[in-house]
Amino acid sequence: MGVDRRGFLARAGLTVAAAQLASRGVPAAAAAPTPEAVDWDWVRQQFDLAPDWIHLASFYLVSHPRPVREAIEAYRRKIDENPLFVEEAMFDPAHENLPLRVKTALARYLGGQAEEIALVPNTTTGLALVYNGLRVKPGQEILTTEHDHYSHHAAIAYAAEKSGASVRRVALHEGAARASESEIVERLRRAVTPRTRALGVTWVHSSTGLRLPIRAIADALQPLNAGRDAADRCLLIVDGVHGLGALDESVADLGADFFVAGLHKWMLAPRGTGIVRGPAAAWPHLRPTVPTFEALEPFQAWATGQQLPEQTKAAWVSPGGFCAFEHFWGAEAAVLLHERLGRARVAARIRELNGAFRRELAATPRVRLHTPASDALSAGIVCFEVDGLEPRVVVERLHAKRIRATTSPYAVSYARVSAGIMISPEQVERTIREIRALAA
Repeated sequence: MGVDRRGFLARAGLTVAAAQLASRGVPAAAAAPTPEAVDWDWVRQQFDLAPDWIHLASFYLVSHPRPVREAIEAYRRKIDENPLFVEEAMFDPAHENLPLRVKTALARYLGGQAEEIALVPNTTTGLALVYNGLRVKPGQEILTTEHDHYSHHAAIAYAAEKSGASVRRVALHEGAARASESEIVERLRRAVTPRTRALGVTWVHSSTGLRLPIRAIADALQPLNAGRDAADRCLLIVDGVHGLGALDESVADLGADFFVAGLHKWMLAPRGTGIVRGPAAAWPHLRPTVPTFEALEPFQAWATGQQLPEQTKAAWVSPGGFCAFEHFWGAEAAVLLHERLGRARVAARIRELNGAFRRELAATPRVRLHTPASDALSAGIVCFEVDGLEPRVVVERLHAKRIRATTSPYAVSYARVSAGIMISPEQVERTIREIRALAA
């Protein structure tokens, strides 16, 4: 990319605060003040979803809301007008550093600092970068659960094959709908041994809708890590994609060493964007896997023939190379939209809509709810079965009524509905009526 032409090695462009950098034509980033109340009709109008369907699968891949579409288009125009805008936006201190600006916005939402965030394309890539980069010694193991997604299990398996670590899975419950916080935490606490180098879990399971008590799990690990050397510490790695943007919790307060999530689901950000977030003390436990374009030190080490220090920083883990830059930079608009609506109110709306699904389906004869009824152990995904009907048949029949639902892609599959902020209570009620009709 010719970064030396601009004196990249001589300038600390990535350490300059975004507020001190000149924008020079970059779209404005000022957040609108949070209104006293949210107009949910206005919110629905921000999405270009087909109006004659009820869209209950936005947790899969969200439709870009209007502010995000406009941000993507603005950055696309800038790049099309001048492709070197990419170099200027990433490396030239005379311009505003856009990756830093995005991470600064994300840090406001997640908690913590911008330098604790690595930008990645999605949850799957983020998990692979974490497990592949994990510093593991011979004889250590990676512990996970029987309930995690293919991407999580495969990322662990591929990394363990290279490192020689063993892999073990534990069941968290005998049925998600009957699970309790104490049971989940105790099963994990008992499963951790002195050989356990990492514990990988998922915040909200897309298989059942179960939400794990991450803070309680982190607290249970603290006494188990007491007295361990840094290289033997059990790290908590969380797939957080179905909690981020749906729950009113600060990621920084969850206690995870590494929190991995795509932003193109509940966060409403552009497709192909995600994060790995961890406190500064956690990052030295990883090695970078893909050369980065977001930090000075790896490039400087290469250019001067020096060895890269072992004290990894988050930016070193952000994959470099050319990508859809307008999508990554457009992620800031999604954060601003959440800030405008208010995280607590977004979470309350999602809880209200999906709570109605859980409550009404649990009371419907011949419908078996697999998602816990408790708000503390659930979020925005509701999984269920209708007696006598395969999950795919339930989904097909709902599609025939112009209701988009899904099946969970696991060995044991269930039908799923999920109401995001673009859904109305009336649409939830209509869907419940159609499911009751199927059950009848």
